Amino acid sequence: MLDQMFFDPHSVQRMANILIAYSTTDGHTREICLRIKAVIEAPHQVTLCPLVECTANDLQAFDTIVIGASIRYGKHHPQVIAFVNQNSQLLDRKSNAFFSVNVVARKPKKNTPETNPYLQKFLRQIAWRPKHLAVFAGKLNYPSYRFFDRMMIRFIMWMTKGPTDTKNIYEFTDWKQVEDFGRHVSRM
Repeated sequence: MLDQMFFDPHSVQRMANILIAYSTTDGHTREICLRIKAVIEAPHQVTLCPLVECTANDLQAFDTIVIGASIRYGKHHPQVIAFVNQNSQLLDRKSNAFFSVNVVARKPKKNTPETNPYLQKFLRQIAWRPKHLAVFAGKLNYPSYRFFDRMMIRFIMWMTKGPTDTKNIYEFTDWKQVEDFGRHVSRM
């Protein structure tokens, strides 16, 4: 009887089946996906999957689809573009979101979906129009890069006034922003 007095049927959130698919170069996008999953998992069923392992049949089973992708040398991986273009109609029928992870987003004037050049370029290359967008600053892990990548990224950072000490790791991710995005996805 006491439970019935305090039960508010409008406050109950329906459990959704959510897919978080990702493409990562060095693993940081996966770390971001894990944080998003932790935020939204309490009321929902969440599946985390590398984008290369997802098929159109897999997508059918989910209520909400979130895709996250990193960039390297100014481009998202071609598989991301191919995937969203092949599945754009299905993605459009679902609740959906997309986020990009890139180091240029560390700069205040390039850290929103509207101002991030890599996300804007990506959106011009795809047929899908995500319902929710986000951009997260990434991470430089110089010690883990192969020699060529370490030198190229260092050169790019020098040109853009970023950190160039190749002995260090620099994380620019705003984890509160990531968690806020997760809460938004949870309410979709």
